Amino acid sequence: MSETPQIRTVESVATADLVELYESVEWGAYTQDPAALATAVSNSTYVVEARAGNELIGLARGLSDDSSIFYLQDILVRPDWQRRGVGRALLDRCLERFQHVRTKVLLTDDQPAQHNFYRASGFRDTRDVTEEPLHTFVQMKGL
Repeated sequence: MSETPQIRTVESVATADLVELYESVEWGAYTQDPAALATAVSNSTYVVEARAGNELIGLARGLSDDSSIFYLQDILVRPDWQRRGVGRALLDRCLERFQHVRTKVLLTDDQPAQHNFYRASGFRDTRDVTEEPLHTFVQMKGL
């Protein structure tokens, strides 16, 4: 694990690599249908991966109209690589690519570490936006 991760933009990622990465962070909803996961990643506007050697250790992907909105769909890092700057590098690459876009949005679980990570990156929880109150609405299978 002493190898420096390589961060690069990609068009697609091998399905087996995706399943292994998503399973490593226990995102089972994605791995129940590997073909759908591979399609989701390859149809994303922007995908950036982190690799240590041949191992996929992190990934971020988003959707955008490249003008008014960038939605960060997934950002994940293998547990043994977390808290080593990989997630930050992936997020920074996405924010750099879409720096000109007016609104950047993401949904995340209710975990303090995740909240702190995004706040430290300049995101604000819509609950804290009081100048112009915002609400987030979602439709999701299983909710």
